[in-house]
This record gives sequence, structure tokens and C-alpha cells, in this order.
Amino acid sequence: MPSFDIVSEVDMHELNNSVDQANRELSRRFDFRGIKASYQCKDATITMTADADFQLKQMLEILQVKMHKREIDIKCLDVKDHYGSGKQVKQEVTVQQGLNSDTSKKITKMIKEAQMKVQVAIQGEKVRVTGKKRDDLQEVMAMLREAKLDVPLQYDNFRD
Repeated sequence: MPSFDIVSEVDMHELNNSVDQANRELSRRFDFRGIKASYQCKDATITMTADADFQLKQMLEILQVKMHKREIDIKCLDVKDHYGSGKQVKQEVTVQQGLNSDTSKKITKMIKEAQMKVQVAIQGEKVRVTGKKRDDLQEVMAMLREAKLDVPLQYDNFRD
């Protein structure tokens, strides 16, 4: 039986590359000259450091542009509030990986309400969709692409 997995993953190598490009952009921009502003990426958390909070907003825009150019969906970013650290201001941006249980249940409910001829099973941080026909699975993919969800979705492990 044909099946596929619905996942929400971010390529960490591309994320690191976009953070490196954003750091290079800061060193080239005139409005950031003489300011100790930087990005640091550790695991799935990006820490932005600057002298003022308005600079953090500019830095977030730079990061989002660099991520978009590297085809990373910016819906996966969870931006926390900024906080003071000595003379500087810091802000953390968390990259969400995997589907949480609420989102998985929401996806499952959407597919079941559409009354498509597929079976849906939640498997940890992914949702497996199985059906008799390949066309049914493609209909599910099309429906989920049109749905307004808070996380970016990828379709993985398609088996015929």
C-alpha cells in the first residue's frame, strides 16, 4: 500500500550557513559599524546580540531573508522576547523541529474530516498516511498545502 510521512524538519547545515551569511552581512552593513552585534547558533537556538532593541529587529529581518534564500521556511522560528545582558541586549530565536502532539492531532482531524480514503497514524514526531491509491495520497498533500498551519510541513518517505 502506498504511504508517506508528514514531518516538520529543518536542515541544520543550511541553518548554520544562513547564520554565517547573516554574520557576514552585519560586518558589511554601514549601520552596524562599530557595534558589537552578532549571531550565535547552538543546536536549534540562535542567539542575537546587539547594543539596542531596534537593532535586534533589523537583525531578525536579515536572518529571515538569509533563511528564505536558503529555502528554510521562516514559520519554524519561535522568536522570544529580548532581554538585557550588561550593556547589550540579547534575543533568542528557537527553530522548531518535529510535529508536537497538538499539531499532529490537528492534521489527523483535518484529514479525517475531509473523508478521504486513507488511514492516518501518529508516530512520534511525524504522521504516517496510508492509502490504497497514490492519487488519494496526493489529494491529502494538496489539502495540507492549502491549509493554514503554524509549522512548515514536508512530505517524506513516499512509498508506492
